[in-house]
Amino acid sequence: MIKYLTNLSPNVKGIGLAFLATIGMANVYVFSKAALLEVNFFQFQFFWFAFALLWNGIYLWSTGLVRMIPRLEKRSLINLVILGFLELSAATTMFLAIQLAENPAIVSFLSNATPIFVTLFGIRFLGERFNTIEAIGILLTIGGVVMITYTRNMTLEQFFSEGSGWILVSSLFLSISTVFAKKNIKKLHPSILTINRVVYLFMFGLIAVLIRQDSLAVPGSAIFNMIAGSILGPFLTGLSMYSALKFIEASRTMIIQSTRGLFVLIGSMIYLAILPTPLQLIGGVITILGVVILVLGKMRFKSKKEAESS
Repeated sequence: MIKYLTNLSPNVKGIGLAFLATIGMANVYVFSKAALLEVNFFQFQFFWFAFALLWNGIYLWSTGLVRMIPRLEKRSLINLVILGFLELSAATTMFLAIQLAENPAIVSFLSNATPIFVTLFGIRFLGERFNTIEAIGILLTIGGVVMITYTRNMTLEQFFSEGSGWILVSSLFLSISTVFAKKNIKKLHPSILTINRVVYLFMFGLIAVLIRQDSLAVPGSAIFNMIAGSILGPFLTGLSMYSALKFIEASRTMIIQSTRGLFVLIGSMIYLAILPTPLQLIGGVITILGVVILVLGKMRFKSKKEAESS
């Protein structure tokens, strides 16, 4: 994918790849919700990532990148194991949230909490700094999350049973994975990172289906949704997002990803005929605004620091 973009600047490449990943991920929310209405969670996990393994395997083989796997260093293999479990936790809880939530757009808006965790972990593990503008962005994002999830007298059990709690757990794992991947992206090709994630998720689905003895006879419409979603998600989104991290900061990808809720909203209206409540929609827009302010604050601080050092 990247070799066709050699004439573009690294910044443009990164932004373009991040936007491509955002569009792909937005469709994942819609197609996965449609599939989960017809199959159980473990059937979905098995088929979705079986197809994803096929697409990624074809890509690795056709490009010759598969030859990189035997040459990986021991340290890189250890990092792949860590990333595999982080991505397994993030993706499994995300799809659980999509299954439980009435509207996948709400889940997508709630996932905008991820930049908060990325910022905090970036401070801890990447030596990044925190400033007032970022704090405002974080507070706005939290406020938007509260508006989306607000229900009078909601209990902790309801918070998770309706999917909101699980997407926040997913955001936590995803943020750790993003920061960890950024630290190791120079030694691990995006394609390797992508198929590593898919292998872990497929094995989880396979083991679950075998233990539960679930039937693999599922409706054709569900198969269509899982084929379409697995191309856009575990293949296109995974490869594009990891590739974007080679060119731009993890925080900058977050500002682009934050807009996916709007695309999920449109897709849900067209494909699933589902609309959010006015309060949820306002909260979703506020989370996007919060992420934009948060990342702009981070970028402003970095520019100022570079100017002072020069």
